[in-house]
Amino acid sequence: MKFLKKPLLAAMAGVAALGLTVSAPSETQATSSVPIDVWALRDVVNAVQVSPDGQHLLVHINPSREGDYLLQIYKTSDLSTPYRTLAGDRMELISAQWASDNVIFGRAWEQVRKNVRRQEDDTRNYATYYYDLERNKFSQVNENFVIVNTLPNEPDQVLVAAPDPNGELGVDPLAAFRPRSFYRFNLRTGSKRLVMNGTVKHGNVVFDNNGNPRYAEGQDSDNTVKTYFRKPGDGSWTQFGEVYDQDNHDNLYRFLAGFQGLVGFHHENPDIGYIIEARNGSNYASLWEFNFANGQYGEELFAAPDADVLGIGLHTIPGNDKLAYAVYPGAKYERHWFDEEEQALHEALVQQIPYAHQVSIASRSYDGRTMVVTNSGPRDPGSFWLVRDGQLAKLGSRNPLLNQDALAEVRYIRYPSRDGKLMIPGYITIPQGEGPFPLVVQHNGGPHVNAVQGYSEIGQLLASAGYMVLYPQNRISTGWGREHFDAGYGEHGLAMQDDKDDGVKYLIEQGLVDPDRVAFFGWSYGGYAALVALSREEQLYQCAIAVNGVADPAKTFRLGAGRAGSSAPKAMIDWAERRGTIGINPIEEVEKVNIPLLMVHGKVDRRVLYYHFTDYKEAFQRAGKQGEFVTLEDADHFGNTQMFEHQQQLYTKMLDFLANDCGPGGL
Repeated sequence: MKFLKKPLLAAMAGVAALGLTVSAPSETQATSSVPIDVWALRDVVNAVQVSPDGQHLLVHINPSREGDYLLQIYKTSDLSTPYRTLAGDRMELISAQWASDNVIFGRAWEQVRKNVRRQEDDTRNYATYYYDLERNKFSQVNENFVIVNTLPNEPDQVLVAAPDPNGELGVDPLAAFRPRSFYRFNLRTGSKRLVMNGTVKHGNVVFDNNGNPRYAEGQDSDNTVKTYFRKPGDGSWTQFGEVYDQDNHDNLYRFLAGFQGLVGFHHENPDIGYIIEARNGSNYASLWEFNFANGQYGEELFAAPDADVLGIGLHTIPGNDKLAYAVYPGAKYERHWFDEEEQALHEALVQQIPYAHQVSIASRSYDGRTMVVTNSGPRDPGSFWLVRDGQLAKLGSRNPLLNQDALAEVRYIRYPSRDGKLMIPGYITIPQGEGPFPLVVQHNGGPHVNAVQGYSEIGQLLASAGYMVLYPQNRISTGWGREHFDAGYGEHGLAMQDDKDDGVKYLIEQGLVDPDRVAFFGWSYGGYAALVALSREEQLYQCAIAVNGVADPAKTFRLGAGRAGSSAPKAMIDWAERRGTIGINPIEEVEKVNIPLLMVHGKVDRRVLYYHFTDYKEAFQRAGKQGEFVTLEDADHFGNTQMFEHQQQLYTKMLDFLANDCGPGGL
């Protein structure tokens, strides 16, 4: 690690500072009202955090379109020039947070391999570092640690864990049960002291702010999942609550959704905790009080209408653990408030921030007078604001070159499924002008990952080119109750695909969409759905675009979960099998393809391996179908691993294909 000798210009200075190419698109390229190079930027300002003492701001920033992320540290008393600018000498600094008033803790990566050797194999190496502001010194930690608790009552200590189950990106339903070891890490000396060795039985341990282990969840030898609690000072665990059989399909929603369990403790009474559970046969998970003294559930604190409670928020002053709100999905991530002071502060910020949508206090000083506030939403790609002594000022944006006034409206809808079982949540991005519009159905990964109305770079890019965008939360999406999830079991390419088509028909019936101008775009599972759309018998689409798409789920099952045999939980194997061998397998449907295809794939995709692209391309061309195939060199599966050149190549090709090759005359 090293320091940069010359401070960098502010990244918000404009087009010239970022070195962007803003020439007009070629005649064969679809026209967006914003240059492709602007959409293709990595987040310019990725994170901002105030130190607990309120004296310094930490900014994670990328001031050039093809450069690496840097750390800039400002004194809050003087924001005109960075006090320190820090960079990795070989590795890129990908995350950073204040661990104390003067110490920053984070992670770095570097790409070291050109090939993915096996499923989930990363081509990058990772390192953990900490930086002492007073000593002006970087130190590297050999282990791959993550901070579990900053231990606010012990300024020189943090609680860390290794290995980090979130070190790999994406969805891993068993990550919570993988054993972790926990240490007290000394921010002054770099020494660590073992607190607890994790076990499979006690794999997911939650600590309080004093470093006491309070809650654990893990797998027993009979493939059941059990939960345990401790009171402060206890030396052993006490089992409580239901026992969940991993061989039972009825428990899949709990394991795959991942939000049920302990989420916090009462700020004054250590015997009281907060747990999210779907109890007493409820379709939805709600927030409950739990009494550790007697091992019994208490009051149901909040149940959301037509949705699960996904989490909670605490008071925003560090160390104040008072319950502030519960979170649940709707038109956005909605909040049910418990703390009137925090609610009043939030509502005041919403009134002051332009295009306020998902407003949050990301960090705050101990005295409460200095805070960093974030906002993101349909017309805000992500902005950062400083509140200091009652004054609000904008610090920066994830994409400062976008004109917020020109971004498209996003509307929350619900429409009926054709089988009459569900009302499907969805989000439509509405371009400028009068309808009916050409439509692009967009679906990303999971497929069970929850999504709500917010900022979508691809959705806004498409809207800027004149396309309406539908993002459906079809059956199996989480956050909308167990019945919504269970209705998608074994329905990959079947009822799940019907839900997307039903959304198209609904918008056509509303007069919003031209029925002769509809396309499908998908990424990961959405790429699978795009390939399924190619051969639908009632063909609603003029073309499909599949990015990092699962083309042969049966092969994935054979090479992965299908090899696990009896050692893996039966419900998980059944889930994987129904994703792979039951339903539609696109590679077996190439003879039925009846619309053009654009298929794009990252060469080092660790989640959906590159053979999906090469195998499908070979079968597709052998069948004599119309399509284009593009490889993104050195590109992985996940959005934050996509570099500027990857997004530039993808977005340019995507718009060109829609305008010129999507059915007769283009979309």
